[in-house]
Amino acid sequence: MKHRLKQAAVVVVVLLLAIQLVPLARTNPPVTREIRWDSPETRALADRACLDCHSNRTIWPWYSHVAPASMLVVDHVTEGRRHLNFSEWDRPNAKFDDVEQNVRDGEMPISNYLWMHHEARLTAAETARLLSGLRATFAADPPIPRPKRPDRSH
Repeated sequence: MKHRLKQAAVVVVVLLLAIQLVPLARTNPPVTREIRWDSPETRALADRACLDCHSNRTIWPWYSHVAPASMLVVDHVTEGRRHLNFSEWDRPNAKFDDVEQNVRDGEMPISNYLWMHHEARLTAAETARLLSGLRATFAADPPIPRPKRPDRSH
């Protein structure tokens, strides 16, 4: 029994070491056009809670270089930028209603981001100010709409 546990431990260690070799792109592409924020406060709140995953100015922490955490972080940033990227406002982005719903439902910021980034945990008052500021920001500088998907019900 002890021999099998040792073998299993060796296999796990070898796999953890091997996945360190998987190349991952931790990039910060150039900002093509940043959204025009309604106020410095909205920008500061978004910086605390949103911009690591929803901009091209990601701060890549140490654990984003250690697998398997790196795989999760890179995936979250890639997906976050795909849905909403405040650094590429010259491309299609999510509508305010979608952003508001995700924040109100507690889906954003995601819970595992909050584990490591306590500063991103906004109070109820800060969340209300962020959403109010984002509403004004999106109204003054609306995103380019996403193309409608073709109806595939036929």
